[in-house]
Amino acid sequence: METKLAVPAEQLVERVRERYGRIAEGAETSCCGPKAATACCGGDGAVSARLGYQAKDLAAVPEGANLGLGCGVPLDFLELQPGEAVLDLGSGPGLDAFLAADRVGPSGRVIGVDMTPAMLERARQNAARGGYANVEFREGRLESLPLGDAVVDAVTSNCVINLVPDKAAVFRQVARVLKPGGRLVVSDIVLDGRLPEALEQDLYAYVGCVSGAVDRGVYFEMLEAAGLGPVEVLKDFDYLAATFDSVPEEVQAILDRTGIRPEDVAGKVRSITYRAYRRSSRTPGPARGAAAPGSAGPAFPAAMR
Repeated sequence: METKLAVPAEQLVERVRERYGRIAEGAETSCCGPKAATACCGGDGAVSARLGYQAKDLAAVPEGANLGLGCGVPLDFLELQPGEAVLDLGSGPGLDAFLAADRVGPSGRVIGVDMTPAMLERARQNAARGGYANVEFREGRLESLPLGDAVVDAVTSNCVINLVPDKAAVFRQVARVLKPGGRLVVSDIVLDGRLPEALEQDLYAYVGCVSGAVDRGVYFEMLEAAGLGPVEVLKDFDYLAATFDSVPEEVQAILDRTGIRPEDVAGKVRSITYRAYRRSSRTPGPARGAAAPGSAGPAFPAAMR
């Protein structure tokens, strides 16, 4: 499904890659816009703590693994077990991948996939510093994952799928790489209502996870069509309101740039965390909660390559 932004899909992908590359390199510290001065809409540690990350977990990962780029804490609901294989979509500097690695233990494996070379370099350096022998970071697009079929037990992602123009392709890839009955827990941005056109057409709002989002019902339909379900919403909050409470100057900059009033977008931009499973068939089922407001480790098994 194409975004409403009047920019070719591949150009959008390249702009996202460029911007997150600059964030990884420290040239920029925000995905919110040209004047933003902190992480994805707030300071990295403060943002992560507000989302629900535990202080002990943040202290356990290598310095530089947390850039505050998420919109939830999907790992809290993934219920990882020792020995499982996990895929992190859009793994960035490695925060969730490292936390997952601790939970699956040395007998488990974690693969992070990211399309931004600078993020991959940073993640691999973090893995080496932290001694994560069971984590591997691979370069790739979420619409064409560099993994074999039915090779992972669980998939997670944190505020990344909304940035992909062809979200349906991402969900088909997730269904392909998951083992039958495998699970998906994702935090992402969806819409409960149409955004004003000026915000839909704002490129900085796209790379800041807002204008690339799609309607909640459409999003869930794409999941179901890929053979992932039933969809259960585990957490749901007003993303822009929460961001405005934390860093009002950054949200106000977006509103000023687009000429939009806060009441025009109130309640429409939602951060949700949801769970779904790979079905044994592609028969759709009902979505639950749809209306709720280089590696540091050893080579992976050949089947996972």
